[in-house]
Amino acid sequence: MVKLIVGLAGNPNVGKTTVFNKLTGMHQHVGNWPGKTVEQAKGHFSHGNYDYDIIDLPGNYALSAHSIEEIVSRDFIVDDDSDVIINVVDATNLERNLYLTVQMMELGANLVLALNMNDFAKKKGHIIDIDLMSELLGFPVVEINAKTGDGFDELFEIVEKQAENPVDSSVKLAYGAELKGHLEDMQALIEKDDGLLNVPSVWTAIKLLEKDSIVIDKVQKSPQSSEIFIESDKVSRHLYDIYKESVEEVVANARYAFIDGLMAEAVERPAVETETITDKIDNIVTNRILAIPIFLLMMYL
Repeated sequence: MVKLIVGLAGNPNVGKTTVFNKLTGMHQHVGNWPGKTVEQAKGHFSHGNYDYDIIDLPGNYALSAHSIEEIVSRDFIVDDDSDVIINVVDATNLERNLYLTVQMMELGANLVLALNMNDFAKKKGHIIDIDLMSELLGFPVVEINAKTGDGFDELFEIVEKQAENPVDSSVKLAYGAELKGHLEDMQALIEKDDGLLNVPSVWTAIKLLEKDSIVIDKVQKSPQSSEIFIESDKVSRHLYDIYKESVEEVVANARYAFIDGLMAEAVERPAVETETITDKIDNIVTNRILAIPIFLLMMYL
């Protein structure tokens, strides 16, 4: 049997933990991440000639240093000996979910995108060209149903191929000419120190611009630190002068521009969005006028 270590990553409420439970059943263990107070769910199952250890990473919207859950997830991608990361996304909220995907691409993670709830997306008139999306992202996209297990066999056949032939998912990322040029200048300095190259230099450059405290601490120990920080500060000032936005906003907008382009190319959407029953209920419950009476009624019941 060939052993594979696989991480499950995704936003909260995308079906990620449902996938984990369906795959592992009773063969799972819940503890804490080493040295952390964050819960770690780890399970085991077999598929064909492969023996899987699968880790359900905390549900996150980003991979910053703002929460311990985000730090744990990105440390797993960077430092642990994972073979593949399965990124579970909700097809009905694909645009929002892909923001985390882009950040894992910046890390060069060996990714497979598992497209969950595509049946609901189709009911809303969202038709995803899976082959084209895979081509544009540069790594496989697979349709699954977390509740029924449909698509799981195909998913793990692809995971096994991906483990044998890893892909640098950062290759297809695009940030626009202005930001790209500045990132390349920073990368050239970062790449002079081999000690900083356990992650893609583009990720380190972006995190420096985002004022990520953990990355800043790491770069401070580099012989190149002075040159890198001078360039980072220069880039931050220059981008503000151009866009009149913080560099964090500039980076976020560049990510969303990449996602917008991906959605425009690979997703067909109706001119007028159709609302599901769930959407209609959400609109009523979250209505500013009706929300308080509904809350009081529920408390009374």
